[in-house]
Amino acid sequence: MKAFTLLFVSLITLFCVQSCKRETANKNAKTSETTLKQLLPAKTSIRILIDKSDYTLSVFTADTLVKKYNVVFGGNPVDDKEKEGDKRTPEGVFGVRDKYPHRSWSKFIWIDYPNKSSWKKFNQRKANGIIKEGETIGGEVGIHGVPEGMDHMIDTKQNWTLGCISMKNSDVNEIYPYITKKTQITIQK
Repeated sequence: MKAFTLLFVSLITLFCVQSCKRETANKNAKTSETTLKQLLPAKTSIRILIDKSDYTLSVFTADTLVKKYNVVFGGNPVDDKEKEGDKRTPEGVFGVRDKYPHRSWSKFIWIDYPNKSSWKKFNQRKANGIIKEGETIGGEVGIHGVPEGMDHMIDTKQNWTLGCISMKNSDVNEIYPYITKKTQITIQK
């Protein structure tokens, strides 16, 4: 009888452990599929951190990470933007200039590049001879979606923009309502 009881308790314990593992896996899967709207109340202030080395855009409230998204960049995803046409994404701390629907990429969140810091770096590079006379700093850098049906460019990390940050249309649509002119966007290497 003791052997039967021990076997029964062992089987129950094994079942509970396996069940707990399945529940944890299901919870984690649901968390990655949870929308920002489910995680945050309306009109919550957020800040954005874009990490070029990890290909991620992270949404924070204060110091709390709320959600991460996959993103891609320009043809040169590593270096800081120096000038117009270099296919680089600028690094630094930016605000939001404007946001609007875009016919090709779902939404466009226009960051305030070039800002004071961008101009300082540009002028220093020009003084050092890195930027040639007649070359310009550029502009119109933002966060946007992809052409319809091209989400795979994000999944496969195809850097296709001229220096913007691109994410899946469903993802840019998800963060769009939370972006205001007061939203801080930090882009780091």
